[in-house]
Amino acid sequence: MPRKKTKSLVRPVKADPLYNSVAVSKLINRVMLNGKKQIAEKLVYEGMQIAASKLNVQNPLEVFNQAMKNIEPHMETRSRRVGGANYQIPFEVKGQRQQHLTTMWFVQAARSRKGMSMKNRIALELQDAYNNQGGAVKKKEDVHKMAEANRAFAHFAKY
Repeated sequence: MPRKKTKSLVRPVKADPLYNSVAVSKLINRVMLNGKKQIAEKLVYEGMQIAASKLNVQNPLEVFNQAMKNIEPHMETRSRRVGGANYQIPFEVKGQRQQHLTTMWFVQAARSRKGMSMKNRIALELQDAYNNQGGAVKKKEDVHKMAEANRAFAHFAKY
């Protein structure tokens, strides 16, 4: 099995039944624990509804899409060994990797909030991401700062 996922190994994800969105379906799969997909669907849908009502937006999918757009990373660093030293080399993030990092950071930030139910954590994280705040947006900014700080090593990148 190759280290990098080639296009032939990527499995298609079906769109979710309520919003007909692949991105929402991927978030549901990431929230799911122990194969309990119906519970994960309920948590995500209720969290999206709560966030939309608090932000006074009619369509919860608009809130979701804007929040995910605000979390999406554009640059990241990868470690590369050159001449006995390890360098953090900035790379552009595109496509599937970008969406994967976005959903991972979102769920990680939602799970790190304590003292409330998961649907409220998802709702609060959606609200914060919609307003360019919160843990997931902070993670994106940290990754971008790291890439910017290591821009001098960009010439080590092999394309």
